[in-house]
Amino acid sequence: MEILIWAFLGGVVGSVLMDITETIAAKRGITSGVNIALVGRWFLGLLRGQFTHSNILNSPPLPNEVKVGWAFHFLVGGGGVALIYPLFFQATGLPLPSNHLFAGLIFGLVTSLLPWFILLPSFGWGLFGVRGPQGSNALLASTLSHVPYGFGVGAVIAVGLSA
Repeated sequence: MEILIWAFLGGVVGSVLMDITETIAAKRGITSGVNIALVGRWFLGLLRGQFTHSNILNSPPLPNEVKVGWAFHFLVGGGGVALIYPLFFQATGLPLPSNHLFAGLIFGLVTSLLPWFILLPSFGWGLFGVRGPQGSNALLASTLSHVPYGFGVGAVIAVGLSA
């Protein structure tokens, strides 16, 4: 049970590292085209039964979408997704890795599948975001940002379990 708490906290820390990485990458011209308002708009749409958009950029803004986007990003996308890390090992019966930093990095790479196959297609941008905004490179941007996310998950778990 303790590892679930550390994993959730690691996901929140990882989300902060992800945001820092995305900011640095955007300054160098590498962006997925996703912003926090769009995440909020998408999530609010899910709550209303709208699972996909033809192009989320053409969907009307919704009240509080930025606040909802931040909450989703940290609580569900960050902390909630990080729970997959320990739950995978519990479900399969495999032992926890001895090196959570390395395993966390691998986990971060695997979580790149979520935007590629769920978020971006739901935005109406296709697999890997190939129909995203002009100049965006969702494949590269999401891969770059998910590696530090995984590092945050692994680092917090490693520190938490060693205390």
